[in-house]
Parts: sequence; structure tokens; C-alpha cells
Amino acid sequence: MLRNRPTVLSITSGPSSQSDVVKPKYSNNSHIKAPSKKTKKITKTMSKSILLPILTAISAALYSAASGASTPVDFTSQDWQVVCDNTRTCRLAGYQADNDIELPVSLLLIRRAGANATVDARVKLGGARENSAKALMQLGDRHRISLFINDKDYGEARPFSGAAGYAELTSPQVTALLEALTKSSKIELVIRNTRWRLSDKGASAVMLKADEAQGRVGTASAFIRTEGASKSNSSVLSPKAIPAIRMVIPNPKATSGNKKKFVMRSSQLSELMKDTIKDVSSDCPSLSDKSSWSVNRLNSKQLLVQHNCWTGAYNSGKGVWVINDTRPYEPKLITTNATDYDKGQITSIQKGRGLGDCMSKTEWLWTGKDFEKSHESNTGLCRMIGAGGAWQMPLYVTDVKLSR
Repeated sequence: MLRNRPTVLSITSGPSSQSDVVKPKYSNNSHIKAPSKKTKKITKTMSKSILLPILTAISAALYSAASGASTPVDFTSQDWQVVCDNTRTCRLAGYQADNDIELPVSLLLIRRAGANATVDARVKLGGARENSAKALMQLGDRHRISLFINDKDYGEARPFSGAAGYAELTSPQVTALLEALTKSSKIELVIRNTRWRLSDKGASAVMLKADEAQGRVGTASAFIRTEGASKSNSSVLSPKAIPAIRMVIPNPKATSGNKKKFVMRSSQLSELMKDTIKDVSSDCPSLSDKSSWSVNRLNSKQLLVQHNCWTGAYNSGKGVWVINDTRPYEPKLITTNATDYDKGQITSIQKGRGLGDCMSKTEWLWTGKDFEKSHESNTGLCRMIGAGGAWQMPLYVTDVKLSR
């Protein structure tokens, strides 16, 4: 803690001691932080702090088929959302209507890139509301979900998987469902006398966005078929390769190259880091407060430096920088939204709202000289499907290999 006089931070080549560096404490549930009554900052990544998942507000620029790029897509229309990752795999999630919360339900469609890609469908029944929870409890181990479209029974889905938390639809069910979603339809998931109603509002818009992202518009494999479609499926974009990242485990016991202990005042660190942030008042208002700094050695020349940046009603974020241990320090900001750091991995987990029924997650890994983003995802809309969100919907994925 900083008192009336400046605190001197130092780090030795060996393990740091409490007398050298005062480190912040991380909880096991890093996304749950104590609320602060003194600050009103809500993480800038929320567009509507109650209704939408965090990453919806910072959706990447939508894919343009003409550009040939593979920019991730995150697009929401009414009760549906589509997220396409950097490999061009698209995931479309639909929910019950926003005002129909007593029986929450979600359906996930997964379609990979490529002309011959099939569509997988999964259904999850929410147990966060009393009516839905009671209906599920009465079933015991038998979770056989039937699909009804416009009151026609399309049979039972595959057996519910307790480990996975969902049931997969059969191929005939998927075919019927995709047709129903392109027009106004009554779609229900039924177990005995309980019916979970899936909204079709917004489905066509997100299906079209998925078609654009995968280059299917005007082809026979498009979700949304157009009259006189003449483009061959051979024009459909191929999957993009998963980027590879080679993670290096930091060496906190490395000997400093100059054989000297790193020493810097807290005020000096604040001043040094300030120039790396575009808008300190918004992104890191706590940069110069009296909360503690943490310094971890990465190798013989580089250090990881952390400081509290902001606190909101149900989220918080730390600033994380990589600096040289001698002049020129050349600080590089990794993020102002970190919630945890452990052995070369920086994590940011943020709630979409206080209930915690939707989340966003980003991770960065140490590669020996810098931190690279290795993962980015959200869990879909905030619709009371369950704690932690309904699905994993990646925006960015990588193939991580470990170097010793």
C-alpha cells in the first residue's frame, strides 16, 4: 500500500519477497470482484450493461466477401447472435423471446467453412428459473427432448448429455429447423407437458450474416436461399488455418543481465505507463492511486508489471505491461482489463451483467519476448440459460504448443 511517502518497488533476480514487492491478491473466481461504491465506471466493453454480452458492443467489422479477409464476426439481431471466428467457423445461437424468461432455452447451430460443411445443432434448456428448474428436476436422468415446429412433431433429439450439458438434434430435425428459421415459425422444445419456446426473431438476419462470412451468398449451401442462385459451391470460402502460438514458461529466477536489482518508485511507474494508454481517465483511472503494484520477472531482461486500472459494479480490470529491467524501459501495454496472471498466461474474464449468465474471456500467452493473444470468446446473450453463459462462442482461436 502506498502511504504518505512514495513506495520504492524492487525485484531481485530470484523469487520476489513481500518486502520487495506488494502483490495484489487474486481470487479463484477472478471475474467476481467486490463492488466499489466510490467508482461508477462500467467496463467500456458493455454496450448495454444488462441486456447484451460484453463483446457484442465491440463486435469486429463484419466480413466482406469481396475483401477475402477472415475478420471475426459478432452480430446480434433480436433473439439471435452469430459469432464467426478467425478460421471462418460460424456459431449461431438463438434463445427464447426476451420477455419469456420463465422457460429459458437456447439452440446452437455450428457450421464450419468449406463447400461441403454440414450444420450441427445443439439444444440447451435453462435451469436458472423456477418453472424450468422444476420441469427438469422431474425428469430424473431421462432428458429426451422433442422438436415441434408449427405443432408438428419432428421426433426426439439424441439423448441429453449431462457431461456436455446439451442434446444434439438429428439430421432430419436440423433440416426442418433451418427451413423454419427463414420464416415466421412456432418452434418448441418439448419434454412431457413442458414446452420451451424458441424465438425465430432475428434468425434470418444472423443466418445471412453467416452466409456473408463464409462466402455462401447466392450458392446452394447458403442458409438464406435466393431465387435464381447461380453461384457454384466451389466459390464458398475454405477454412482458414488455426494460427500456432509457441508458449514459453517465464523464468522468475533468471539473473538480471546487469546483475542489479530493479528499483523504481510507484509514481515513476505510473508516469512511465501513462503514455501507453490512449485515454487514461477512461481506460485506467486508478493508474495513479494508492493501490499496490506487482512486478514479476519474465526473463533476464524483461519484467511484467501490473496495477489496478478500474472497478465497476460487477467487474474490474488490471493494467498489465511488459518492460525492460533497464533503460530504455520501453513499456508495452497488453491490456487494461486483466483479471488474473499465472505462469505466463494473462486472463480477462468479464461479466455481461451482475447475474453472471453471460461472460467474455480473452487470454494472452508469453512467447519468450512478448504476450500474444491466444483466445477470445463470449458465451452468448444474457438469457438466464445458466451461470457462466449458454455456449462457448470463439472469436479467436489458436493452436498452442509449449516450449520449455
